[in-house]
Amino acid sequence: MAHTIGIDVGSGAVKTALFGFDDDGTPRWLAKRCERIRRRDPMALAQEGRDGVLADAGLAPESVDYVATTGEGENVAFATGHFYSMTTHARGGVFLAPGARAVVDIGALNGRAIYVDERGKVLSYKMTSQCASGSGQFLENIARYLGVAVEEIGPLSESSANPEKVSSICAVLAETDVINMVSRGIATPDILKGIHLSMASRIVKLLKVTGIKEGTALLTGGLALDTGLLAAIREEMGNEKVGVEAISHPDSIYAGAIGAALWGEFRRRKLAALSERAAA
Repeated sequence: MAHTIGIDVGSGAVKTALFGFDDDGTPRWLAKRCERIRRRDPMALAQEGRDGVLADAGLAPESVDYVATTGEGENVAFATGHFYSMTTHARGGVFLAPGARAVVDIGALNGRAIYVDERGKVLSYKMTSQCASGSGQFLENIARYLGVAVEEIGPLSESSANPEKVSSICAVLAETDVINMVSRGIATPDILKGIHLSMASRIVKLLKVTGIKEGTALLTGGLALDTGLLAAIREEMGNEKVGVEAISHPDSIYAGAIGAALWGEFRRRKLAALSERAAA
């Protein structure tokens, strides 16, 4: 059995996935790790992730045939190769949800909608700008200001009865909007739901630009498990009459690492075939 490791170095966390492959290429997901960066060295966390998944699977480092990085992992010293994060999220998203025809990656700094085919090949995409208020870091900053734990954001948002939408695209101005809402006595659930609706509106617009008309869109990235955001996206899909179903997966955060591991095995096999032909 061949083994590959995918390491996704993001702005907020380092995700690692270990895969084994049968002789016919069938992938088997063997182990996973996720470490929040929190001012720690991402390169050190990448090594910890690699060592951790190997320990979990009971494998030695020499058992690994390919280490593929993605995201901000170009400088991981022990990597075999690096892959662009859009292609890894696309491939990893289709692995998690084979019926998905779009992947919506909502990370710490930005978001993007990726239209894919059944193999995970990117057909088209659209990204938010770097300063957009539709990012995980922005939402985490707002939650900290409101005194809300990250895991409480989704349930509180879903309990809102009268959401107050944030209109600013710039994250700095959007935070000012939230401060004004607090001074006006707007309830925390209504603020969070309003933020979710604003983010959802931008995400749905991104999806429409990619050209997808129907099917399933899988959320990936750090906000994929935010139930309030998922509910808001579904609400906006209905408002915009977009015939796409938004879904999440318990392992959505690992999509980039999964895709890196799968692409790593693809490249390993291609290189092995070239070597065999050259030797012949």
